[in-house]
Parts: sequence; structure tokens; C-alpha cells
Amino acid sequence: MRKHLVRLRMPRAGGRFVALLAGALLLATVQPTAAASRPAPEAAGHRPSPTVPSWTGTWATAPTGTPASDTTAFENETLRQTVRVSIGGDRVRIRLSNEFGQEPLVIGEARIARAAAGGPASRIDPRTDRPLTFGGRASVTIPAGAPLLSDPVALRVPAGSDLVVSIHLPERTAGATLHAFALRQNYVASGNVTRSTDLDAASTNDRWYFLTGVSVSTGRAQEPSAVVTLGDSITDGANTEPGADHRWPDFLAQRLRTAYGPYARGVLNEGISGNRLLHDPNPPAGSDAENFAAYFGQAALRRFDRDVAAQPGAGHLIVLLGVNDLGHPGTVAPESERVSAADLIDAHRRLIARAHERGLKAYGGTILPFKGDTLGFYSPANEAARAAFNHWLRTSGAYDGVIDFDRALRDPADPQRLLARYDSGDHLHPNDAGAEAMAKAVPLKLLR
Repeated sequence: MRKHLVRLRMPRAGGRFVALLAGALLLATVQPTAAASRPAPEAAGHRPSPTVPSWTGTWATAPTGTPASDTTAFENETLRQTVRVSIGGDRVRIRLSNEFGQEPLVIGEARIARAAAGGPASRIDPRTDRPLTFGGRASVTIPAGAPLLSDPVALRVPAGSDLVVSIHLPERTAGATLHAFALRQNYVASGNVTRSTDLDAASTNDRWYFLTGVSVSTGRAQEPSAVVTLGDSITDGANTEPGADHRWPDFLAQRLRTAYGPYARGVLNEGISGNRLLHDPNPPAGSDAENFAAYFGQAALRRFDRDVAAQPGAGHLIVLLGVNDLGHPGTVAPESERVSAADLIDAHRRLIARAHERGLKAYGGTILPFKGDTLGFYSPANEAARAAFNHWLRTSGAYDGVIDFDRALRDPADPQRLLARYDSGDHLHPNDAGAEAMAKAVPLKLLR
């Protein structure tokens, strides 16, 4: 390879500057080494090459902080938490989060295994038990405000199966980063019992602490293929049967597995009960909402980069948000935060722009009807805003596609209400049958 030298006449004044410039031009003409020219795997916007294996999210949840009234803490205890994966793979890694913690999070030991067939949910299949490491170390400290990825581990993970993650917390640790409504029974036991097949649990809970993601690799090249579902309690699965994995994204994952088998896309549920597009939790002073509003999570516009853009292999986004923006002001948020249909539309346009910037296909879901709801959301003004937003969504072409959840679940005799057979009883949240109907409303051709 020829190296082209650049000769410059350097005047006496400013000679040092010109000399530096000449050196810079010389470096620019020399071809970098292969290592230097290769983009960093985690560089912003970098997509894995289609000729190398890549990671795809198979399960995820969105973390939140806690209200001051939640004083949950762990000390020399093991958390055993179960998740259902959407797609399978030959290698697996997890994502832990201390993003809402105020102190470093010390992980003494962590392990992953497949759940045992039959028996209690706390039992693992010991043949599949694997240690997790972090930069080669079994114990690690996660700084306050930070996430952490584990090293990859060889483990065959069947699609639609349950994985069990056991984490030992040796020091006193506040439960500051969590997903508050897991609809799964998880376990807490004394001491380091991460290797135990059966767990003698001291307590149980229905939360996921510190665990926010699981991704898999098949060892073969693949394009980004995960579907991220960004939403509120309806996406989170509120009022569906606990332990049944009957959230609408779960039913969607089943449809994709049935239709495409090993080529199905991963489905990542980033719904948070109580979540809004435009506002973080802001309970009125002295209200009971101060005891739970923090679990509603950061506004979708604020959490997009973490909960959508950073997901491994994300290629598609489904957004179902807006009902809490309409219903919270005057109930669990100040009246001053009331929004219009135009506000909702502007927020969705901003989400679309950010999704497209990341190369994601974005699909919008119409807001479900909620007339007669028991939470105090319904009013003629809120219904008018919902109708105006849904009309924009159906007709604007702003999204890459529309998923008409409203049309699929509304009562034909009273389109402002949920159809009775899909109503969980509060006239806002669908039941298990309603969640399945929502999944069936998603045109699979969008995700083919």
C-alpha cells in the first residue's frame, strides 16, 4: 500500500499548528488496521452484520422506581424469579438493572436454569443449571443508575419455555429497581441458595426485582427480529390470570411461534401499569396515589431509548398508549396535566420519528373504549379525544401500520364500551379472552 506524504511549507509563525495539521493529513491517508476499522458492537445505530451471529431479545420488562412507602430490602437472601421466553436459542444472557438504585448493587452470585417440569414454580431442572458471570467474574457490583449484561452462557432454551434466574444479594439491598406487576409468583429465600434445586422460600412476591431482560442467540446469522410492545397496564396484562401468561403480547408470541416456528420473532413486553406518554408520575400531595404512583414508570417519551431502542435485535415496535394521559388528570395526577387529542398525536409522532431513526418499523394501536369504567377515566371530553386520536391513527398514515384494537374489542351496540365477553369487570382492562382477541387483531403480515 502506498503512503502519500503531504509536504507543506511551514511559515515561521504558526509552524507548530501547520506541523500538527500535516501529521493529521498523513494519518488520514493511511488505511486503518482491520481492528481499528471495525465498528464497535455497541456503537450508536450499529446493526450486527448479517454474516455473524446476533442476539435477539426473548423476554423483557420495564423497570420503575418505588414510592417512599415501599421499604422492601434484601440482605443475604436469594431471589428466584421466573420468566417465559418467546423464542428459543442455544446461548442466553440476561440484563440486570440498578437504574433506580441510590447505592451500588452487589451481586454475590447469579445462576440461570430451565424450570423443572411439574412441581412448584421455584424448582429448577438441575441438568440445565448454569452459573452466570459478568466480565468473567461470578460476583459483581452494579453502580447506582446503571444496567449490566451478563456474559453469554451455553444453554438450550426452547421457545415458549420458562427460565429461572436466581440472584444472591449478600449485602443489605433496597428493592429500588423493579417491575411491580409481574403476574408471576417469585421467591425469596435466606442465604445463598442459588444452586438449590428446590427452594425453601421465606416469602413470595409478584414482582421482578433487578431483572429486566433475557436475550438468546442461535449461533446463526439473523436480521434484527424482536417486536417491542410499548404500552400501559393493558399491555402489562392487568386483570388477566396471574401465572397464566395471558397478556396480549404473550398470545402474540404464541401466534408467531405457530405461524413461523423457529423463525418466529421475539416479543418483548415493555408495558407498565399506569404509564403515560407525556408525564412521569405526579400524584397530588396528600393523596393515596403517593403510595403507588411511582410504579407507573417514566413517561414513554422519556423511557424510549432504554425500553425500546436498546432492546437486542429490535426491529418492530407496537405502541398502545394514551388512555392514562386522558384518565389520570383529576384522578391520580393534577388536573393541570390534562391533554388533548392534539397532544396525544404530537407525542405519537415523536415516538414514530425516534423509532424510524433507529430503523424500526412502528405500528400504532387504537385506544380501547372505556365508557362506564370504575377508575373515573370516562367523560364526554375524554371520549371525544379518544375518538379524534383513533381517527387520526387510522387515516394519517403516520405509522407504518395500524392495529385496530378498538374495533376488535368494542361493543357493536355501544362502541364506547368494551364488549362484555372481553371485559375484566372494570370496563377498562380486557380479560384473558380480550387479551387473546387483541393478539388476533395484529396482522401477522406486518411482522413477517
